[in-house]
Amino acid sequence: MFTRGWFTDFVVTFVVTLVVAVIVTLLWNLIAHGSPAVDWATSFRLAIILGFALPIASRVSKQGQK
Repeated sequence: MFTRGWFTDFVVTFVVTLVVAVIVTLLWNLIAHGSPAVDWATSFRLAIILGFALPIASRVSKQGQK
């Protein structure tokens, strides 16, 4: 049960972070450089890091409140 809930939190956080990072890098490149390019490496890296960190931090804070 714990693993399934954590994995679901990871996937949701990963997808949301990836979509936001792609949109931000696309807009940044359009505004700053005038070319519609997406920095996929940075987007995936950020999504993986936050995908792990945010669910773990949420679970630790919930355990501390008990």
